[in-house]
Amino acid sequence: MPHADKGPAIVLGPEDGESYWQPSPSTGYIISKITPDNSPFDHFSTGIQVLEPGAAVREHGHERSHELLFVYEGTGHALVDGERHELEPGSMMLMGRRVLHFVQNDGDTRMKILWVIFPPGLEDWFRAIGQPRDAGATDAPVFDRPEDVKDIQDRQRFIRPGD
Repeated sequence: MPHADKGPAIVLGPEDGESYWQPSPSTGYIISKITPDNSPFDHFSTGIQVLEPGAAVREHGHERSHELLFVYEGTGHALVDGERHELEPGSMMLMGRRVLHFVQNDGDTRMKILWVIFPPGLEDWFRAIGQPRDAGATDAPVFDRPEDVKDIQDRQRFIRPGD
């Protein structure tokens, strides 16, 4: 007999979720996997980010969120509040509010990163700056960020270097 307090379960395949190509220098894509938009969980969101060789996530921080990153494929490095850390499969980082962080794929293959952000909202950022991606598509287009990216960052409560 199931327990009355038993919570929900979600199982997703590799391509399940809302996916967006990301602008340069973060060339690659993301898939938002579990968010408040598609689940009963309101306190976090999670997904994957795939960075092409040489691609990077610009230095930024989050005013109100904590972010966990887990590298499960590829190699590169991160700068966390200016301190360099080498990344390889199995590397994990947890950045609290306002911690500036940067990630770069230094390898010859794609870097794949699981991200978890709490509270949620990163999925809204990816949607706002990205271009829709069809499941299974692998040829990453190269395009620039939207012209109003600073307004989007402000709405998402991002912290830019120097803020």
